[in-house]
Amino acid sequence: MLDALMAALATIFAKIGLQHVDSLTGTALRSIVMMVFSIVVMLVFRGTGFVSSVSSREAVFIALGGVAGGASWVLHLLAPQKGEATPVAFIDKSSLLFLIALSVIILREHLLVF
Repeated sequence: MLDALMAALATIFAKIGLQHVDSLTGTALRSIVMMVFSIVVMLVFRGTGFVSSVSSREAVFIALGGVAGGASWVLHLLAPQKGEATPVAFIDKSSLLFLIALSVIILREHLLVF
């Protein structure tokens, strides 16, 4: 629930912050802040010992996830400059449909129906 609130705030803050800033600059600045925040949280809760336990295969997939996430951010921050926040968030959250399909196809996970 807190994750959803933070995601909503991220969209609202981005919309406000991008009024006079291009989306690529906004993405770069946001990425720097997120990197510093992530490193601080890792150091506080895990220290540095876990970093050496990451295999090269895991590192490649983490890096690919970073590239996909970065592309998502660039597109996500470009959209509010062109339109309103609500439709942008709705389209962004449609990623759940892609996640379901790709997890079944790539990860061979079973589709759960509630």
